[in-house]
Amino acid sequence: MSQEKSQKIGKTGLTALIISSAIGTGIFGLMSQLASQASPGSAIVAWVVVDIGFAALVYCLNHLAQARPELDSGIFSYAGAAFGPLGEFISGWGYWLASWVSNIAFCTMIMSALGNFLPIFKGGQNLPSVLLSCAVVWLITLLVSMGLKSASFVNALVTVCKLIPLLVFLVVMFAAFKSGIFTSHFWENVASSGSPFTAKSLFTQVQGSLMYLVFVFVGIEGASVMGSRAKKKSDATFATVMSLVALILIYGFISLLPYGVMTRAQLAALPQPAMSGILAKTVGVWGEGLVDAGLIISCLGGLLSWTLLPVETTTLLTQDGLLPRIWGKSDRHGAALFSLIVTSLLETLFLFSFLITSNAYNFASTISSTTALVCYAFVSIYEVIYSAKNKKPLGLAMGVISGLFEILGLAVSGWQEVLLLSICYVPGFALFIYRRRGGLKKGQIAAIVCITALAVLAVVLVCLGLVSA
Repeated sequence: MSQEKSQKIGKTGLTALIISSAIGTGIFGLMSQLASQASPGSAIVAWVVVDIGFAALVYCLNHLAQARPELDSGIFSYAGAAFGPLGEFISGWGYWLASWVSNIAFCTMIMSALGNFLPIFKGGQNLPSVLLSCAVVWLITLLVSMGLKSASFVNALVTVCKLIPLLVFLVVMFAAFKSGIFTSHFWENVASSGSPFTAKSLFTQVQGSLMYLVFVFVGIEGASVMGSRAKKKSDATFATVMSLVALILIYGFISLLPYGVMTRAQLAALPQPAMSGILAKTVGVWGEGLVDAGLIISCLGGLLSWTLLPVETTTLLTQDGLLPRIWGKSDRHGAALFSLIVTSLLETLFLFSFLITSNAYNFASTISSTTALVCYAFVSIYEVIYSAKNKKPLGLAMGVISGLFEILGLAVSGWQEVLLLSICYVPGFALFIYRRRGGLKKGQIAAIVCITALAVLAVVLVCLGLVSA
């Protein structure tokens, strides 16, 4: 019992976990990505849409955690409550995929940043980069295998360290901000003379910005996933709300203030990571070095967070009878060793694929963000079902708002990405069928057959060149 209590995480650790999970590679390049799609005014509108969508999602997570405390298998249990065991499995397996695939992006960015100091790692996709990335992956795996408490403590420390360059960036941006630059082309829905941008409506600019903004928020659900490890249910609720507020402020200022320091065209033309380019032009070369160091620390923290989350996911799915028992079997430190090893092996294989293809990263990042939206949609659907049944008008409204936001995000990502996602579920279905053998219902079989048929169609379209993977 004492060992079990020692593995529990408090509100500070959970808050650090969420912030570290969400603040990854995206924040360091968001400025140029946003500027390439939207003017300052349109970017603000896009941020309002995303903030409302994620605030509604956080409300749903917290409301359901309080209303249905017995559903303690993270966000996947809400899918189970709405659609049964297969619904929970689809949500959980997708979240597991999104989690470990995110580590590929972190490894690539770490090597790219290191390349600015050590040319041997330049580009982040050569053999030395892949080998070092694999070593980092297995080092993080070793750390997590030593116990959740030690890993969460290191994660809290890393979170503090990586926030320092972000705060320095904010201070510099506030000092250098010029309102005249910020408002010179505030809307720019019609391209002005000499503008490098094609004329776009407000809706088109917001639509183009949406997936970039959604991607940087992935991880906000971390406290819900780790809810069973929280010392108290209220700690998970507190951590989610505080993290949301902190992320809204950090992301909003970091992405919008540069519009008042450089022109939109200058921001859009910056190479990645854009943050280092902005500081280099504002304060000199030392700014670029600071951001690169912060980027490395940020990615290391992200690696730790997204190694904890997928293992916790498979543990919860095993406890609910959705994966073979070995996936949730813990060692003496309380870590699911089999799940850790399998996940790390998949990451290693994915990293080596960079030596033969340039499309692996794009496919991985697309699958990660699209799958996260599917998982969020399950939460919103169950919030609507629960609130309608129990006459909770506020919960019903929040569920509808959150659900519409996620549908919008999936629509923006495109049908091709959703179709490709079906391929990733086929191996998982084999494990699900093995664990549930003898207990499968006709509806579950029909759903599995339909999704598998979509996967076959996706493979055929990819082979014919009609869909790009």
